[in-house]
Amino acid sequence: MGNEFKGQAAHSAEHFGDTRDHWWNRDFLQLIAKRWNLDAVRDVLDVGCGVGHWGMLLASVMPEHVRVTGIDRETIWVEQATARALARGLAKRFAYQQGEAQRLPFPDDSFDLTTCQTVLIHLPDPSAAIAEMLRVTRPGGLVMVAEPNNLTESLLLDSISNQASIDEIVELVRFQLTCERGKAALGEGDNSVGDRVPGLFVAQGLANVEVYVNDKAIAVFPPYASPEQRAFTEDARDRMGRRLWNWSEDEARRVFLAGGGAPGDFAVHFARALASRERIVRGLDDAAYHGIIGGAFYLVAGRKPARAD
Repeated sequence: MGNEFKGQAAHSAEHFGDTRDHWWNRDFLQLIAKRWNLDAVRDVLDVGCGVGHWGMLLASVMPEHVRVTGIDRETIWVEQATARALARGLAKRFAYQQGEAQRLPFPDDSFDLTTCQTVLIHLPDPSAAIAEMLRVTRPGGLVMVAEPNNLTESLLLDSISNQASIDEIVELVRFQLTCERGKAALGEGDNSVGDRVPGLFVAQGLANVEVYVNDKAIAVFPPYASPEQRAFTEDARDRMGRRLWNWSEDEARRVFLAGGGAPGDFAVHFARALASRERIVRGLDDAAYHGIIGGAFYLVAGRKPARAD
């Protein structure tokens, strides 16, 4: 259990722990594989692969001969993904290298499926990355991305947040939205870009664009016995121990101010946000907390048009 990468400076280090293994239901992905004919895929490009979670999960619902290439801008994740594939006996089918989503180091028409998970939310220009993903996909091939609207999580009313006043709930949403707007203003991506991905696909010329909502929701209730519940409780306690909200205090201040937040208001907002997380941990300790972990998480795909004869 846990996240061996937490606290590292490399991108997304706080999000590569055990909780990521529980983001999708396997039978949902099997259904997606049928809907989008993934049996016909021979090779996959996993853009912004991190330590390889997404590419390996997708490959598990595709034919065994599928080969997966992953790229990431961080050398450490290339190394960790390579080691993970080796440990799982997948080294012959999975290969990883360094590269940027906006400048993919591959020729045109190289892959049957080009995909990413929670990558566009970190990019200043997601359209540029989509254009690159389209470029390296073969005619008739599929571009598929998994991207969220993270703001929706702030409106999930569990056994703790449901007791908060309307004003407190609204202020927490306002704080998160201000921080998300600031992150975007700094050119570091939009945490809730998922709602706009279908339109970005169409604008880049992808055809037959379809959207499905991830059907995974994690119910958390005592005695927190399932693997996904244990991963959630461990992550919640770890983050509280390090005073992490959605961002660290310094990062939250930086994006809050960039989003137009008043400097004098930050301390109150951050203390309120942290207190909401502290109440969850106390509820876990008392075996009183219950709720659903989820939010809007979309799977969007479109076909690269075939060339005219």
